[in-house]
Amino acid sequence: MTTPQANPTTASPEAAAPVDLSVLIPVYNEVDNVGPLYEELDAVLRPSPWRYELIFVDDGSTDGTTARLEAIQARDPEHVRAAFLWRNCGQTAALSAALDLARGDVLVPMDGDRQNDPADIPKLLETLNRGFDVVSGWRKNRQDALLSRKIPSKIANRLVARLSGIPLHDYGCTLKAYRRRVLAGVRLYGEMHRFIPIFAAWQGAKVTEQVVNHRARTAGKTKYGLGRTFNVVLDLILIRFLQRYAQRPIHFYGRFGLWAFAGGFACFFAMLYFKYVFPWPAILWSPDGRPKPFVETPLPSVTVMLFLAGGMSILLGIQSELIMRTYYESQDKTTYLLREVRQRPQAPAGPPD
Repeated sequence: MTTPQANPTTASPEAAAPVDLSVLIPVYNEVDNVGPLYEELDAVLRPSPWRYELIFVDDGSTDGTTARLEAIQARDPEHVRAAFLWRNCGQTAALSAALDLARGDVLVPMDGDRQNDPADIPKLLETLNRGFDVVSGWRKNRQDALLSRKIPSKIANRLVARLSGIPLHDYGCTLKAYRRRVLAGVRLYGEMHRFIPIFAAWQGAKVTEQVVNHRARTAGKTKYGLGRTFNVVLDLILIRFLQRYAQRPIHFYGRFGLWAFAGGFACFFAMLYFKYVFPWPAILWSPDGRPKPFVETPLPSVTVMLFLAGGMSILLGIQSELIMRTYYESQDKTTYLLREVRQRPQAPAGPPD
């Protein structure tokens, strides 16, 4: 592993020692779990040859977790770094903070509820060293409630795998191993942390999965419920949109707008046809046999609505194109990912005349 470069905005001088492995642990109200979790991690990693750090991010806990983490960090300042958010921002935001603080060449996020087994970390790293960039944990024998957790998770995982094209069994498992380079430029929002392997695959990463142990929760309360499944579905829609149209949003909005215009024209000509050419169905006729005026049929309203929707969609596509170009150009980002360039070496310059 190569020596990482410390972030001068977040790392103190004494924290700038080279690190091979960063374990990222977002926690929220886990006062009874952070201590035993640290002991397990210490037992697994201290005898190992890796230079490691444990980054705990307290996501605005209110149950004493903050004080417990402060004590753990004071006890082992060489390996433990503790960060504290001002308020509860969610698991994805806490994990994003841990990613920004991490200095290791390999990053391993895990849950703070002790359901992930620290003994699986060496297995993930062993698989990573077989030529992969991402190793995703697979809780094959998951110890959670069947109806509220396992069945919705299985449905969501199959849907994500099908739509993303990345055939993983368990996107929701936090325990994963990443090479640092594949997460360069990845920013996390909403519930996006579970989709990091998809972002990494977009960067050209080689992704695989590893069966990991999953343990029943023994302390604290779960922070997840069935309602979170709907958030995952919405984030999946966003992921699909980003995958296909992030660099050409006008194609998405423009197609919708053109179809809306086509529907508007179809309704307009149908309106004329049913009034002047073939007055059918009977609902278009008054009881006395006279044709009903346009305003008494739904076609004029539908025509106007479709034309408005089409125009607004195309304008929204143009606005999205401007935003997308501003995003790339303001940060000197490219729309491509360059792996390497092979070319003829330049000849050395000759002596000046």
